[in-house]
Amino acid sequence: MINAADFIHRAADFKGGMHELEALLQAPTPRAALADVPDDRWLSRAARGIMAAGFVWRVVDNMWPKHEEVFEGFQLEPVAFLGDADIDRIAAMDGIIGHRGKLSAIRENARMMLDVSADHGSFGAFVAAWPEDDIVGLWTWLKTNGSRLGGATGPYFLRSMGVDTPLMTQDVVKALVAAGVIDKTPTSKTALRQVQAAFSAWRAETGRSYNELSKMLACSLG
Repeated sequence: MINAADFIHRAADFKGGMHELEALLQAPTPRAALADVPDDRWLSRAARGIMAAGFVWRVVDNMWPKHEEVFEGFQLEPVAFLGDADIDRIAAMDGIIGHRGKLSAIRENARMMLDVSADHGSFGAFVAAWPEDDIVGLWTWLKTNGSRLGGATGPYFLRSMGVDTPLMTQDVVKALVAAGVIDKTPTSKTALRQVQAAFSAWRAETGRSYNELSKMLACSLG
């Protein structure tokens, strides 16, 4: 496996220097701050990511205030107790993305977060307490326990909330393949452990966050 210094150097060369590369990086939110994020914001962001999957983000963003209104600010209990008839009613509303499966997923994730909050104090506290050296385990947990939070949706949801996580973009996957970490998009437990081991090693080498390493790895391709 290559050293982080190798791909960071290449990324800086492609971007015109280390200063220019640094300007592209996004620092994660401190874990203590993640724990303070209200549950409704976690549900809103998860719902937004689900709705945007296979859709145009700009359209979803423009329509989101209506979704916030209809879902009562994404407070967990009101959403968790929606019935099937409520989902049908919401799907038929003007200004709502009427994908019934995705709307039902919002309800299921509200129920999941409600259960987690009961056990851990809040969903944010649960995420903040997750071991930093097993972020791919959190991806798997979301896929298994959430609804429509598998694939890229779960990691993008976490990143959008400020969680320190790499993203398996096309460029990152290509760079990981070139580095000999994996041979294709990681979906199996073995491949995900290999991704985790690589990013953990690079973080130990550099002191950089997963967010930063992921971005620099992508930029190392040009």
